[in-house]
Amino acid sequence: MVAATVNLANMTWTSLNSNPAISFSMLSGIRNLGMLPFRRCLKPTVIGIASWPPLRCSSVKAMSSSSSSSGSTLEETVKTTVAENPVVVYSKTWCSYSSQVKSLFKSLQVEPLVVELDQLGLEGSQLQNVLEKITGQYTVPNVFIGGKHIGGCSDTLQLHNKGELEAILAEANGKNGQT
Repeated sequence: MVAATVNLANMTWTSLNSNPAISFSMLSGIRNLGMLPFRRCLKPTVIGIASWPPLRCSSVKAMSSSSSSSGSTLEETVKTTVAENPVVVYSKTWCSYSSQVKSLFKSLQVEPLVVELDQLGLEGSQLQNVLEKITGQYTVPNVFIGGKHIGGCSDTLQLHNKGELEAILAEANGKNGQT
C-alpha cells in the first residue's frame, strides 16, 4: 500500500511538472482522488448579470483575431467589458480562490459577469496575459468593480471584511443605471 501511494504521488508530481499542457479532465481525476485542494465550480461557463448580456466564450473568441497581434484587440475587449459591466470576475473553474470570490458575490446577491479563462483555450491564456499587462496581476480571480481593478481574492475579501465592498458595489450599480 505504501509503494502504491508513493508511486501515485510520484506520478502526480511528474505529470504536473513535466507536462504544462495538462487537460482539465486530468486535473479533475487527480482532484477526485483527494490530492488537490480545489473543487470544480458547478457552472463552468459564464454567469451573466441579469441586466447585461453575458459575455459568452464564443463572444470573446469572435472578438479576438487569430494573428499574434490580437493583444490590442483583446486589450480593448477587456477594457470594454470592464467598462460596460458593474462587476467582472476573470476566473478559472478549478481555482479555489475564484470560487471564494464567486461565493462571496453570491452571498451578497451580486451576479458578476464571470469569464472562465480556462474554458477559452488559447484565448484564455492570451486574455490572462492582457490582464497582467493592464493590471499587473497575472493570477485569478481578477476582479473589477465599477470599471476599477479591485485585485484578487484577498483584496476582495479584505474590502468585504472592512465593510467597504458593499459601498463600492452600490456605487458601481449606480454608475450603470441600476436601482
